Amino acid sequence: MNTILDGRTPLVLVAGMSESTPLTARALLRTGTVLVHHDLSHVREGVVRRTVTSMTGSAGSAGTVSERETILELAHGCVSCTLREDLLPLLRRLHSHSSVQRIVLLLDRQLEPEALCWAIEHVVVTGVVGQLDGPAQRDVRVDAVVTCIDAQTWLADATGDEALDDDRTLAQVVVGQVDFADALVLRGSDGLDGWQRSRLNAVLARIAPRVPVFDEGDDRLLSDAVEALLLEVPADARRGELADAHSPLLRRQPPLDDDGGVMLVEFTANRPFHPGRLHEAIDVLLEGVVYSRGRVWVATQPGEALWLESAGGGLRVASADTWLAAMTPLERDRVPAERRALAALKWDERFGDRDTSMVVLTCGANPLEIDRTLQHALVTDDELADEASWATWEDPFGEFHEDPCDESESPYAETESTREGNE
Repeated sequence: MNTILDGRTPLVLVAGMSESTPLTARALLRTGTVLVHHDLSHVREGVVRRTVTSMTGSAGSAGTVSERETILELAHGCVSCTLREDLLPLLRRLHSHSSVQRIVLLLDRQLEPEALCWAIEHVVVTGVVGQLDGPAQRDVRVDAVVTCIDAQTWLADATGDEALDDDRTLAQVVVGQVDFADALVLRGSDGLDGWQRSRLNAVLARIAPRVPVFDEGDDRLLSDAVEALLLEVPADARRGELADAHSPLLRRQPPLDDDGGVMLVEFTANRPFHPGRLHEAIDVLLEGVVYSRGRVWVATQPGEALWLESAGGGLRVASADTWLAAMTPLERDRVPAERRALAALKWDERFGDRDTSMVVLTCGANPLEIDRTLQHALVTDDELADEASWATWEDPFGEFHEDPCDESESPYAETESTREGNE
């Protein structure tokens, strides 16, 4: 647990589609802790059910639990509006209460913690009495993100292509929830055989390396176990920290060896992809793969790096950031020094900092086939020499759509989401 005292109220996010998720969040309830949950099952209809649970009583006593339920009617039925109009102002108001020493936020089962952490850091909250306008991070700090998973179904969900009722797949959500976790709660592992358990462990160790895990098969009380789990979170844990297209892809030193067909494959290139061949090659990332992600250089888009991210059969391609080589000197000066230093180490006289850097987590797929397919999608020597022709090529990645309510749901403003067989 982060013990740095900076005046902000500690915030613990509990995420996941497991039946254990609400139990885990409630296990953290004690005097001084407030549990907040927004039921988003009817958000598309403009209705959200918000529950705030607290406990009163002296430390160490059983305490009395009270719940306040509020029905919210939103002008626009979307997750972004819920964050902007109710949750973020609520976090700032709770911080102002001296009796609130910690906030536990139970996320709706389909909500990804990264999106919420982005909103806490970036979305300006206005109109909170007694407080200056600003993001919620002025008043709360993320101490940990806890993700709960069902051991018997999680890997099948993470490698499948089941569609949700928005533009995401189930795989994208469950992988994203684990990838952003500082701690994991595992349910139902006693129903796995040795091979299934080994395979699941290998995948989790590569998505969330060095993340402490509590297995519910343990005979400890859930409340004691979850509190102890938070104390095991490493000092250098992510704790809601956001990454961008130029952040390290292999955070926290995951294992790089092959473990029963589970393996992290790194792909780098200092020449661009042909947009058409890359589009055709993407299928290799959607079968026998848990996830792939990284920044991509496409020949027809010399100004922008793209972010490509897949999970199971779900794919997302986003406009990520401007290459330093496409910026003015003044714009480059505003870029973090770390990024400029890394770019200088590999700067190319012709193309500057443009490159491709991806990582693919396989679970049965052939790593050599992935590498061959992506290599084939790069521009050839002849195409590389004829740079003037690049602008004439058709680009299936050239059109992005922007949801006007999307600003608090994702670190990327413009996205294109596809599913296997529907690219």
